[in-house]
Amino acid sequence: MALVSTTAQAARIKEVASVQGVRSNPLVGYGLVVGLDGTGDQTTQTPFTGQSLTAMLQQFGVILPQGVTMQPRNIAAVMVTTSLPPFAQTGQQLDVVVSSIGNAKSLRGGTLIATPLRGTDGQIYAMAQGNLIVGGAGASAGGSKVQINHLSAGRVPAGALVERTVPTALQSGDSIQFDLNAADFNTARNLAKTINKAKGEGVAQALDGRTVRVRVPADPDQRVSFLADLEDLPLDLSSPAARVVINARTGSVVMNQAVALSACAIAHGNLSVTISSTPQVSQPGPFSGGQTTVTEKTDISIKQEPGSLIQLPTTAKLADVVKALNALGATPQDLLAILQAMKSAGAITAELEVI
Repeated sequence: MALVSTTAQAARIKEVASVQGVRSNPLVGYGLVVGLDGTGDQTTQTPFTGQSLTAMLQQFGVILPQGVTMQPRNIAAVMVTTSLPPFAQTGQQLDVVVSSIGNAKSLRGGTLIATPLRGTDGQIYAMAQGNLIVGGAGASAGGSKVQINHLSAGRVPAGALVERTVPTALQSGDSIQFDLNAADFNTARNLAKTINKAKGEGVAQALDGRTVRVRVPADPDQRVSFLADLEDLPLDLSSPAARVVINARTGSVVMNQAVALSACAIAHGNLSVTISSTPQVSQPGPFSGGQTTVTEKTDISIKQEPGSLIQLPTTAKLADVVKALNALGATPQDLLAILQAMKSAGAITAELEVI
């Protein structure tokens, strides 16, 4: 069980809010990786790899004769992804991630052929090409195989060049908006108060629990300096609402300092039901005309470990809550059911979130 302290503390505005419209944009492309050491796609099982190779060769004037089918093992079809950062300019270099979409065994040692990267609008914003760096290794012989890390994905550092910029609304209008990372009315109010205290009354206005509108200078240089000053202003954060996050897959439980426990009684015990089936042969008597059949003998047993009833007092301290739950001797998986039952009984003042 992990504990998260939520006592009020100061943070900079840039750490809890972002300027609306100043964000990255995902880019994606389809390409080919060549130069593999016999670890590429099997084109008989991934026909799109062969089709892509044929289309690429046609661009260079290479036309294959009719009926000729290529089966190279040193080429792989891949998806190339990256993010176009805000204010990216033409010619800027970006790192790209290359991932196999076929049945290639490894991309180690491969070279990505020039691949256009497109945005959600279908326009090309960058071109990617270069040698792959794969953080893994593997070897196989005689039916045995050893592999370290992942071999079907890699990176090309500075492998993409920006070809088109994305305009932002930062320099348009007479105001900008700060969007909080998490909606909270108290934090939005404190953000507006902090800006007004530093830049003058009426400069900032909280619109809701997530958005704060700020009037900014019209001159671009003054606007950038104005925002730089705002981002470094200290902001007092309020304590969040009581919340318990439960990961049903890993059994981890995380609660913040605001979680409180009401008086309740909990009985904890494990109940196990075992059903076993044993095949038996039923043999008919001599000259009876019957047939030999196989029957099933089923045994059912129920075992329940003793669970004592534990009285938990009313408390508002996280340390007492954790101590009381640990006194049950419950595993993280057991805590999932216990906390959900306590929430249903109204004994725990927190919002449960299962991820």
